[in-house]
Amino acid sequence: MLRKERQRKILHILEKEGKVVAKELSTKWNVSEDTIRRDLREMDSLGLLNRVHGGAFPASSGPVTFSERTEENIDAKKELAVKGVQLIKDGQVLLLDGGSTTNLFLAQEIPYDFKGTIITNSPSISLVLSKHPNIEIILLGGSFFKESLVTVGLDVINTLKNIRADLCFLGVYSLHLDFGISIPHLQESYVKRQMIKSSNKIASLVTRSKLNTVSNYLVGPVSELDYLITEEGSLGYNFNKYKELDIEII
Repeated sequence: MLRKERQRKILHILEKEGKVVAKELSTKWNVSEDTIRRDLREMDSLGLLNRVHGGAFPASSGPVTFSERTEENIDAKKELAVKGVQLIKDGQVLLLDGGSTTNLFLAQEIPYDFKGTIITNSPSISLVLSKHPNIEIILLGGSFFKESLVTVGLDVINTLKNIRADLCFLGVYSLHLDFGISIPHLQESYVKRQMIKSSNKIASLVTRSKLNTVSNYLVGPVSELDYLITEEGSLGYNFNKYKELDIEII
């Protein structure tokens, strides 16, 4: 089998099964593991997959900067925001992770008469909610990370340690049943980990393109989620696997 043909088949398996194992491919195609590893290294360098010890996971695709992501999948994000806002109840303390553009759409859907407290590391979300008369807004102060338009760093993490939110809407860049929740930026991953620890329940609005993909820095296992709000039919064969982790699918 030629190299290009092997690599096309590898991408097909990743799309279908969510991972490849070098030893299994070596046996299946009667080639050496070194050959498969060379394929995976080359494909990783091209951004086609995320190589890990013994195999590979699908790579997250698409723009990384916040401004670019805001222009992607607008209709789908609005749909998810409408679903997500149904979890919100008066009197709650909500934690809105600003690293997700979908959470910006969620903020736009929060009813004008909502009464509660919203804590966020996003100046953009704070501005969207600034005219709501009954919302107390707590903007987490820290170093401003320009690519995601959020605050990060020890100041943010230390403030979060003194908070217990009723519900956190966690921003997710990649979601994979085996690898977990992951994102492209290390400093953001630290903040997200603390947001999980500082919340009673975790919800995430996840577009189809983020499912079954892996990014650079692990935030935590998929089982950290209590609610997964996603597009209709996007989970496919993985639907039952999420339910087995006691994640409510919306």
